[in-house]
Amino acid sequence: MRIVINKIMELPSHIADAILSAESKALATIGKHGLNVVPVSTVRVVDGQIWLMNYFFKKTRENIMEQPRAALVCWKGFEGYQIKGSVEYAESGDTFEKAKAWVTEHVPNRVLKGLFIIEPEETYRVSPSPN
Repeated sequence: MRIVINKIMELPSHIADAILSAESKALATIGKHGLNVVPVSTVRVVDGQIWLMNYFFKKTRENIMEQPRAALVCWKGFEGYQIKGSVEYAESGDTFEKAKAWVTEHVPNRVLKGLFIIEPEETYRVSPSPN
């Protein structure tokens, strides 16, 4: 099932909950390194945006700088979603500082290098169904 997100609307709460409670998450980008898919660990949903903390993503960052679009897939068991959207990358500014403070409090053994901010545009349910 495809859900198109109006940028003015919030990300539906059931999808935000699914992102936050997912056992597994992967981010796909494309750019000068070609297609790149990486596991993702620290994710937040803030004001309808998806924040992905960058601790060590080199190819992912370079791809986003060249082609600022990505797809995030999150799943738990057989239930999950794919979220496609535009991406902004921040290494400074208010949003980055908020993310940095959150990381310092919740994941103190990590050093935040940057923040991927996904503006969701489309979501797809990736769960198997009888149809």
